[in-house]
Amino acid sequence: MGERLEVRIEKIVPRGFGLGFAGRTPIFVSLAAAGDLVRVVVSRVKGNAVFAEIEEVLEASSDRIEPPCEYFGTCGGCDLQQMNYAAQLEAKRAIIADCLRRIAKLDPVPDIEMIGCPEPFGYRLRAQWHADAGRRMIGYFKRNSRDLIDVRSCPVLVPELQQEMSRLREGLHRIDPNQTKIQIDSACGLGGEVSTFSRELVEPTKQIRLEAAGERFAFSARTFFQGNRFQIERLVATTIGDESGSLALDLYSGVGLFTLPLARRFERVIGVEESRFAVEFANRNAETAGLGNVEFVAEPVRRFLAESDLAGVDLVLLDPPRAGTEADTIMNLIALNPRVVSYVSCEPSVLARDLKRFVESGYRIEKITAIDLFPQTHHVETIARLVSPSA
Repeated sequence: MGERLEVRIEKIVPRGFGLGFAGRTPIFVSLAAAGDLVRVVVSRVKGNAVFAEIEEVLEASSDRIEPPCEYFGTCGGCDLQQMNYAAQLEAKRAIIADCLRRIAKLDPVPDIEMIGCPEPFGYRLRAQWHADAGRRMIGYFKRNSRDLIDVRSCPVLVPELQQEMSRLREGLHRIDPNQTKIQIDSACGLGGEVSTFSRELVEPTKQIRLEAAGERFAFSARTFFQGNRFQIERLVATTIGDESGSLALDLYSGVGLFTLPLARRFERVIGVEESRFAVEFANRNAETAGLGNVEFVAEPVRRFLAESDLAGVDLVLLDPPRAGTEADTIMNLIALNPRVVSYVSCEPSVLARDLKRFVESGYRIEKITAIDLFPQTHHVETIARLVSPSA
């Protein structure tokens, strides 16, 4: 701890670290770019891995740029702003490939199509903020801590959310100053409508709307909805593709972002979602769309699959949260033997873990596509299309 080293960064690896070596010891460096020569200070040692922070950039990579956000490096949100956007996309492609090689044991690794975002700033339709009424601060946590930064301007937010964050800051003087740990979820919809949800604040949570993939969706900040305004339609189109048939399952279906377009192509669609708030919106969205061939089940996906006796499933669309889903859930899904599985994941390591189970059960990976829903961060959405051995 505290030791200083000079390290050449070879590549960007999962979780966005730059990887270099001191002898044979791997050094994982935060906020680096491939090709950098940096002097680092060791911040943490875990087994044989050493984690370090940059003290000085001795030779800057050709990928390195000046981060446009004044809070970059302190704020825990973005971790790739030091790289030009083309380098960010290549780093994400390499991260996915690395996980598929190491965890899924795929050799060779399939080609990965990478779809960049048309606007890598001003794209976020959703955000989670933290506030301290006593200090009249609102923003994000510092990197690697739970300390709050008062963020006056966040360049990845859509303008409407930036305005909402400023409005909330101005109102903090009216809140009990002992409220020092406030969490606020926010979302932006059609026409700049903003919805916020907080257990600590008394403001009502508004219903908002958004149009995507030819459908109109009602939702609120209390429910999940994809957060990149430029990439939602591309995500839906890539995930569903040209599939059609008799029966489709949409697991972790939320407010029906994929379910409604699926219902235009399949005779029957079942959406499974644990959040009752999301299911209420999903039923309302299906009714508004005039779709009578959709059924939403309000229960955990794990329980639904464990108790399911469905047969003849043409397509399963699987979009779990970042932590993924349980091993028995994947195995019960495989036991259903759907003709096609379209797996959407925002965590490449979890996707690779589950793809290994599918491949070992005979499923074939037909295509892998990455869509950059989270520019300026190491996160990336990956869609894998899997085909049953009996198809």
